[in-house]
Amino acid sequence: MKLAFSTLGVPGLPVPEVLRLATAHGYHGVELRAHPEEPVHPGIGAEQRADVVGEFKAAGVEILSVAGYVRVAAPGDDAPVIEEIRALLDLARDLGAPYIRVFPGAAHGQSPADADATAARRLGTAAEYAADLGVRILLETHDSHRTGADAIRVLGLVGHRNVGALWDVMHTWLGGEQPSETYAALSPYLGYVQVKDIASAEDTTPLRLGAGVLPIAESVEILSRHGWDGWLCWEYEKRWYEGAAPLPGLLGRGREHLARLLNDSA
Repeated sequence: MKLAFSTLGVPGLPVPEVLRLATAHGYHGVELRAHPEEPVHPGIGAEQRADVVGEFKAAGVEILSVAGYVRVAAPGDDAPVIEEIRALLDLARDLGAPYIRVFPGAAHGQSPADADATAARRLGTAAEYAADLGVRILLETHDSHRTGADAIRVLGLVGHRNVGALWDVMHTWLGGEQPSETYAALSPYLGYVQVKDIASAEDTTPLRLGAGVLPIAESVEILSRHGWDGWLCWEYEKRWYEGAAPLPGLLGRGREHLARLLNDSA
């Protein structure tokens, strides 16, 4: 497995600084948070996109994913949602990223059947465009669809190879799902896995990997046992928790922790 971290942990940090952290601490890739607060998002032009590609290539670091904020199950018209997905897909294509991330984002009071159908319809519409660009759309286990069982209700309806799953180990755990259950559900669709750690279900302030309660070791062991060789991405939610320790000082120990888990599970 290859290791990455998300720029959610270093809000607003310029790309050269992100790459210095990746190379200094032995990470193979970076998940780019695609938000207007960040240096890389769908609003940047062709020249800026080319510069980002050049910087990553020079550093020998891969762009794992463009992590967007589209809510594919949310009520409303389809057209703006599909347009937002396509903008993320265009950015990923230009950057050479294999994936984009989208959220479920169903509204409170929206029926599960309606949310599933809405998400599947939009993802199915965007899937052919994604296939033309050589990019996969990954639905993250998050918010209204936080478990693998929730996610496959949508993915099974879509039934397209360019639409898959992003396993966030915190949300599946918060949803009461065991890693073995999540893997069984998502394995046919799995793009990559986001790891993180927290103190408890009540306190989700990000911690260094291994310092909290999330089943990271069990998840890695299950992935290894089944021969899965994709990406583990550390999503440290510093942007949402200003009081959390700065990520740069934790990256080295985080990589060592993941490497140890991979070695133990080999």
